[in-house]
Amino acid sequence: MRASAPLLLTADEIGAIPLFAALGRAERERLSRAAADITLVPGEYAAHEGAERALFAVLEGRIEAVKLVDGMGRVVGQRHPGDIFGEMPIALGTVFPVGFRAAEPSRIMRVEAQDYHEVAAAQPEIAREVGRLAANRIGGARGLQAIAADPPPPRAIVIGHRWDSSCTALRHFLDRNQITFTWLTPDASDAADYWGGPLPTDEDWPTIRLVDGKTVVRPQLRRVAELLGLATEAAAAEYDAVVVGAGPAGLAAAVYGASEGLRTIVIEREAPGGQAGTSSRIENYLGFPSGVSGDELASRALRQARRLGAEILVTRSLTRIDADRRHVYLDGGDVLRAKTIILACGVTWRHLAIDGFDRLAGKGVAYGAARSEAAATHGLDVHIVGAGNSAGQAALFFSNHARSVTILCRSATLDKRMSRYLIDQLAARPNIRTLHRAEVVAAHGDVALESIEIRDGATGETSRVPSGGLFIFIGADAETGWLPPEIAVERNGYVLTGTDVRAAGRWELERDPYLLETSVPGIFACGDVRFGPVKRVAAAVGEGSMAIAFVHQYLRQSDETRSPA
Repeated sequence: MRASAPLLLTADEIGAIPLFAALGRAERERLSRAAADITLVPGEYAAHEGAERALFAVLEGRIEAVKLVDGMGRVVGQRHPGDIFGEMPIALGTVFPVGFRAAEPSRIMRVEAQDYHEVAAAQPEIAREVGRLAANRIGGARGLQAIAADPPPPRAIVIGHRWDSSCTALRHFLDRNQITFTWLTPDASDAADYWGGPLPTDEDWPTIRLVDGKTVVRPQLRRVAELLGLATEAAAAEYDAVVVGAGPAGLAAAVYGASEGLRTIVIEREAPGGQAGTSSRIENYLGFPSGVSGDELASRALRQARRLGAEILVTRSLTRIDADRRHVYLDGGDVLRAKTIILACGVTWRHLAIDGFDRLAGKGVAYGAARSEAAATHGLDVHIVGAGNSAGQAALFFSNHARSVTILCRSATLDKRMSRYLIDQLAARPNIRTLHRAEVVAAHGDVALESIEIRDGATGETSRVPSGGLFIFIGADAETGWLPPEIAVERNGYVLTGTDVRAAGRWELERDPYLLETSVPGIFACGDVRFGPVKRVAAAVGEGSMAIAFVHQYLRQSDETRSPA
């Protein structure tokens, strides 16, 4: 948004707005000095959905009210010269429930909440009118209640068995890409009615039907992404920054890179969110006093990155990097030229080599726990392996759905790896218990998980107990074997950066490597894939933003080196 020249907004223009018509000349003059005079180009937002409160009035042009549905904007109203918007946030003290963008070249005035309340104190009728408009926006024929009562249909219908790992993967992919869908199990009594005809045969499950009627059996995720309009192909051949991975670090790099004018692309092999996207609740992330789920945080970051102009490719993976030329090779043969590369590929859940686990993966045995798993645990006895914060968060979340949750911990206490606030919350839940010095040694079940064997570390005795779900949080490993040998890693595969690169004797330039720079100048690493970071979502976000700062320094230095003396 661009503010016009100072004092361009006049008292007469404010008087032409019906809401302020009753103000005296002096009040209108004061308001003209306090309000911002803003011009918008088509498509530019005056306020995004979720923005902090302010009151706006349209002076020229036309403004659209836009509600995000499935990550796509749905126009739900119009504002014309003389109309106001922002009355709901002002009257109710909330954020904007919808966004407002210019449909054509427009001019608006923005009144901050404090300035509005000063005006309303002098002219109470204004406050009453704003309250009336806010009530109408909520309950009117075209208000938010009507929109909520008549939502758009889901973008897809999925039919498949609960314990079919392919169906589970498809549902997780849709969830994490913000695609609304309805899931039908073949044995549901109303499945055929909802499907609208005979169900696909069992050899065709899972099957997905899109809102336009297109039906695909046993779909590959990339095919699903293409049908749903998710980007799988790069729009350009060269980028200022190619970001590998769309976890918290990668999405932060995308947001800061795109917002600062860098042509930025993120390449994600599955769906945005990374390991954090499988966290059912993050209680200690700054700015979310009530906590936030990993997929909700990823969803917000994804919308923000796309809004700022970053490209996000899903279902694409890197096959190799040419470190000398900074060429990035994608599966399928595509090659991207990069001025800089940011490795934010994170880590993968460490798997247990235990009898029955591989066979039952996705059929009751899971690594991590997304919020979408909740329905599958209703009324069941579930078990969680692990003693860190992720395990504690999952236990709290599942305790709202499962009959009981049992944490299996190999150590004698949770204090070493779990935050105190989580330990206290676990102790307050009557259907959560912790078995210390216990470990799972086997999983049993024909079609799906039915029971597990638990060994008592103190006595060595083994017991078999029923289990409706086993969720594993035992740490993660870096998968960096695909990186070129020029990029130095430590013995466990984590990428060396900064002073660790020089200490390892892998730095050849006279200048010191930047804090997040790898052994190859211009290639950076951030987040969990980097050696030595704090394993926290906030730390990953911070490193993603820092990486962009170092990208700017590197590009500036490169330009100076190429410039003639």
